[in-house]
Amino acid sequence: MTTTLTQGMIQEAADYIRSKSNVTPKLGLILGSGLGVLAEHIDDAVSIAYQDIPYFPQSTVEGHAGEMLIGTVQGTSVVLMKGRFHMYEGYGPELTAFPVRVMKALGVSKLLVTNAAGGINTSYEPGDLMLISDHINMTGRNPLAGPNDPELGPRFPDMSEAYSRKLREIAKQVAYEKDIPLQEGVYVGLLGPSYETPAEIRMFRTLGADAVGMSTVSEVIVARHAGIEVLGISCISNMAAGILDQPLSHEEVIETTDRVREKFLNLVLGIIPKL
Repeated sequence: MTTTLTQGMIQEAADYIRSKSNVTPKLGLILGSGLGVLAEHIDDAVSIAYQDIPYFPQSTVEGHAGEMLIGTVQGTSVVLMKGRFHMYEGYGPELTAFPVRVMKALGVSKLLVTNAAGGINTSYEPGDLMLISDHINMTGRNPLAGPNDPELGPRFPDMSEAYSRKLREIAKQVAYEKDIPLQEGVYVGLLGPSYETPAEIRMFRTLGADAVGMSTVSEVIVARHAGIEVLGISCISNMAAGILDQPLSHEEVIETTDRVREKFLNLVLGIIPKL
């Protein structure tokens, strides 16, 4: 079922957030499973529970705290989502990406999305960080389906540079300066919540995917529709089905993201001031 999210709803959510903080954020951050540690580095943070923000869905997944924070990181004004929403929780793609619309209304012009992903590229290892160069939307859903409001964005938005080349170059430079190994590859987004079969992973590898997950693509499509530049980083939390002779689990995802938290923090805190 498609939920029609109007400008009025977007504005009502943004107005509520503005009533809690006088910071005008320029950078939006969406943190994936187990990657919410960045929230500890926001100065003068104001925390708002998702349940208090008009029209916001609720995050139901372990590793997703369910709160928005507004403040500054390294002198940059930010709005940060500690935890996100997924279509497998029962939300439509336009609702999972609703916070991006609200970020735009708050003043955000750049978005950093992070996620935990399974490694498809066999040269990757759990704990690697991967810069997202592009994505393949295999969810079968698009958040822009339905009537288009031209004030929010064009009917047919260009996706030839979904992930900003300029922002990726900044990330690579920071990684080089800090001596942080950084992979770069294509993320394939699936509906979930079941993990992929080994046959599906072989298919995605043939299609050119390097990592797989159950988020991000709807948020990025909406961000580009709204004219927001995007930088994406995946934490390779496990190798995808069929690569290693072991079952997959969400516990492994959380365990790996916790193990790489310092590397992740070091990279992201180095990137933010340069965005």
